Amino acid sequence: MLTVKEPFFNKYEVKKSTFTSYLIPYSDFHHYHDRLKQEHPKANHIVFAYRMLNEHNQIQERASDDGEPKGVAGTPTLNVLRGKALINSAILTVRYFGGTKLGTGGMVRAYTQSAKEVIAQSKLIPYMTKQSITFTTPYTLTKRYEHYFNTQNISYHDRTFGLDSVTWQIALSEIEKKYFEIFIKSL
Repeated sequence: MLTVKEPFFNKYEVKKSTFTSYLIPYSDFHHYHDRLKQEHPKANHIVFAYRMLNEHNQIQERASDDGEPKGVAGTPTLNVLRGKALINSAILTVRYFGGTKLGTGGMVRAYTQSAKEVIAQSKLIPYMTKQSITFTTPYTLTKRYEHYFNTQNISYHDRTFGLDSVTWQIALSEIEKKYFEIFIKSL
């Protein structure tokens, strides 16, 4: 599976209708959806599709045609996400009508091509499942753990300072977990 860490966009035109697609991390979906509605109040449609993993590690998918004929916009976009094995990602497409009707087949092709082109312009990265880990360290080792996390590009989600110890919460992939165990043994 693949994902994205940063937003990408691409503009595609068919018979003077413009399709501007945004490929974004799912975590930014609601923010982008609201922002695009505000930035493009005269857009005919803002279609979307996303795929994300829920807390039970199950894939959840959703697509919206946003007023386009049923099945010609959101579902083709979702199928592109599925075909590229993208997860925790969303595509939003802003459409402005150019005056020439595309027909249902033409709209399916246009939304599909717009989604494919934004993916082609993006930087996809492998998706790694991460497990949440909570552990406690003495204060004297705080700097060593901070240094390790910085050098390994690991961010901690939470850090709580107690009377005589620090409680950390981090998320690690399987390979990160193995190296972290080696680090702990070396202390």
